[in-house]
Amino acid sequence: MSMVNEQALLTTRKRNLFPIQSSYLWLEWLRFWQDGGHMRILSLCLILVVALLFCTVRQKSIILYQQSDQGVLFTENGANVLFYQRTPKSFDGQYTRNNYVHPLWSLDGDTLTEDYPPDHAHHRGIFWTWHRIYAGDVALGDAWECRDFLWDVTDVQIEDGPDGAKALAAIVLWKSPDFVDGDGQMIAAVRESTRVTIHPRSADCRAIDFDISLLALQQNVRIGGADDVKGYGGFSPRIKCPDDLMFFSSTGQVVPKNEPVEAGSWLNMLASFDGEHRFGFAMLNHPNNPAPINRWILRQSRSMQNPVYPGRDLVAVSQNIPTVLKYRIIVHRGDADIARLYADYK
Repeated sequence: MSMVNEQALLTTRKRNLFPIQSSYLWLEWLRFWQDGGHMRILSLCLILVVALLFCTVRQKSIILYQQSDQGVLFTENGANVLFYQRTPKSFDGQYTRNNYVHPLWSLDGDTLTEDYPPDHAHHRGIFWTWHRIYAGDVALGDAWECRDFLWDVTDVQIEDGPDGAKALAAIVLWKSPDFVDGDGQMIAAVRESTRVTIHPRSADCRAIDFDISLLALQQNVRIGGADDVKGYGGFSPRIKCPDDLMFFSSTGQVVPKNEPVEAGSWLNMLASFDGEHRFGFAMLNHPNNPAPINRWILRQSRSMQNPVYPGRDLVAVSQNIPTVLKYRIIVHRGDADIARLYADYK
């Protein structure tokens, strides 16, 4: 027999054996299943599912808080996130203030905010206040400059938020030694209800919400920004300003000016905040905030950044319908899609 015929015969035998081998394997599988093998398979699958669930739980973000005589520290999986200053503090007896956030930490644990900076000692972390606050014809000091004004934090609660978030809810009464009753006791002019919500971080960003609600306790209460062309006032992060700081918004790159610039409803800051690596800090102005939501006081160095509200003109604070101001901070590694994140901000 030729070699070609032998090879053809061998190939034919292999093909004929395949159905026999397949049938044999199928019979063996049936015996294994009937002998209780299916239970062993189900048990193995159950073990794998439990293991996967355990890994998921272990990897889930956990936001914790610790209260002290000064305020509340929030951490996430052991890393510092932010500190809320509840108790009044001062610098050599001056610029007494509380009810603000400092420090705020980056994703890598670097401090982003500044407190008592030499150029503007009244600036403090992330704060929200105004130069001009009136009850009737009486001016309540100057809350922006921490002069003749105090924040009476009457209550702080820590609450669970959605999807693992943690929230700080504070009740704050605005008072001034310039606004007193017949016995010389300070009268509360505004009741502030502020909620700071820390959302679990992703690999590359963290979101923090600031919801501020103001309700007048007296008649004819008004608030306003600086009485000049700048008109700054309201929500104001005092963030480090490295030399390579750049500003971007939905309109593109933004160049700071002395007066407010119109730059859309969100603002993204990119810089080497830790002195080495370039990452980002974004401010989002909620679409339901009272106008304007597109005017910004921006500074290249030695100052705060401010989504201006209301500006130079005074606006009334109602005794019945609160003034609600909402802002979101995004701390990220520099490549976050802020436009998309703003679209999700409801």
